[in-house]
Amino acid sequence: MNRQGRLGVGVIGAGRVGPAIGAALAGAGHALVGITAGSDPDRVEAVLPGVPVLDATEVARRSELVIVAVPRAELKGLVAGLAEVGAWQPGQLVLHTDASYGTDVLAPAVAKGAIPLAVHPAITFTGTSMDVRALQNSYAAVTAPGPVLPIAQALAVELGCEPVVVDEAARPVYAEAIATARDFSHSIVRQAAGLLNDAGVPHPGAYLSALVHTAIDQALAEAGTGPGIDPTATIQG
Repeated sequence: MNRQGRLGVGVIGAGRVGPAIGAALAGAGHALVGITAGSDPDRVEAVLPGVPVLDATEVARRSELVIVAVPRAELKGLVAGLAEVGAWQPGQLVLHTDASYGTDVLAPAVAKGAIPLAVHPAITFTGTSMDVRALQNSYAAVTAPGPVLPIAQALAVELGCEPVVVDEAARPVYAEAIATARDFSHSIVRQAAGLLNDAGVPHPGAYLSALVHTAIDQALAEAGTGPGIDPTATIQG
């Protein structure tokens, strides 16, 4: 970290999550040193204009903070592969964004001297600049070794999120909860929109908008997981 507390940030993963995380951190004053190539370079350029496109090895070698935002199935292999080629640097921060894992998945980087952090913002990413706004006033699950937990919490705050500590052992259950909420919501809305279409209702998505939002707000209030959540709480396994 430089004297101003700002970091050189590299992003591995140019899907929906990585560019938005990079843009949010840039908005907090950090410097973006590079991002890996993605399947939609125009979309990435729109979110992160002018950021150099580098391979994963160069991103890791040049960055003080590496954001690893790749699909779950690729995470373990990527971290291990970068360790094998000596890309991880002693003292650098390595942060992944997957819901299922804590910091154990970053063990190969830790063995090279890196500092492991896991931060999962609890939003559905669209891959556009709208995600940076959506991060504001959202929550993020943070997992990290005790001495560096404040760093993970501070980075979550810089993303615009309220940090909630989730124990390593509780990450699988946490991930199941996130997947249940996301997948069930998508499935139900698609099913209801299809039925409205069959009933001849025009623009079923727009028709359902107010109903779905108010129903979800009511369900969240009844579940006690609305604005009253305590961000200092720890979710344990």
